[in-house]
Amino acid sequence: MFILLISLMLFSAVAAATVRHVPVGQVYSLYRHGKPIRLMQAGLHLVLPLLDRVAHKIDLAGQTLRFEEPLATSREVSGTVYWQVLEPERADAVFEQVDQLIRHGAQQVLRDEPEVDPIDRRDLGARLKQTLNKALRERGMMVTRVELDAA
Repeated sequence: MFILLISLMLFSAVAAATVRHVPVGQVYSLYRHGKPIRLMQAGLHLVLPLLDRVAHKIDLAGQTLRFEEPLATSREVSGTVYWQVLEPERADAVFEQVDQLIRHGAQQVLRDEPEVDPIDRRDLGARLKQTLNKALRERGMMVTRVELDAA
């Protein structure tokens, strides 16, 4: 009887691990042996519990990233970049490096700016957004808004 109970519990645990629920507005990337095999859209999905793992949980609604970059004039520019994933298939490969891509792009644009006047913040934000979108669009992502803080 004890062996039957243990077997039933083990079977239930394995059966529960084979079902994955992906919430609306998200996409999960499923990897097997370290290689991507498919993207799971919203809904219920069957997976192999010991072989498959969810590598990325990609939120399609949008993300934010705060940054602070020192300028040549010893002042710092800080702000927020709002971005979102448009094509999860392309974004999955670089999803872990998005923060670095955005910070690197912000550094490139802001290095060329010796002074940031409060009036010019909107222009600088637009240039920053345009530069970041050039780098991110080909990877399936888009910057929706850049807000620079007042110095």
